[in-house]
Amino acid sequence: MRNLKEKVAYLHGLTQGLNVNEHSSEGKVLLNIIDVLESFADEVQNVNLAQMELEEYVESIDEDLTDLEEQIYEEDFDEDDADYDDDLYEEAYEDDIVEVACPGCHELVTFESDILDEDDDIEVTCPYCGGVVYDNALDITADSLHDMRSSGHIMHPGV
Repeated sequence: MRNLKEKVAYLHGLTQGLNVNEHSSEGKVLLNIIDVLESFADEVQNVNLAQMELEEYVESIDEDLTDLEEQIYEEDFDEDDADYDDDLYEEAYEDDIVEVACPGCHELVTFESDILDEDDDIEVTCPYCGGVVYDNALDITADSLHDMRSSGHIMHPGV
């Protein structure tokens, strides 16, 4: 960057040393070319400065995000702790989750079973293909939910 500005300054000095002036057609062209080159050099310098500021800002955001991730994903329990039990954890949460096979791509989609009891219109879409997996506006009854489970559309409650 600095090298570019130095080169343009050198060309400007050459034109002065050679007594190039605006009286001749060639002189006008050379001086205007050097002015354009100087403008380019200034703009490149501005872009480089903006890039360096942006890099510093992104590094700062990355550091903040790393700190936040460490706070959020910090283990709430110690796996070596005698009070921790995988089976108890699974039993406590297995009735809260429903797995549904997407009718479009057949991938398993999980969502909370509370959604099945919502009065508001709720639509669950597949994160893989975007197809509708569940729509409570379709008036699904307990019998039809059982039919969906037995047909393989809802694989099983629980994870």
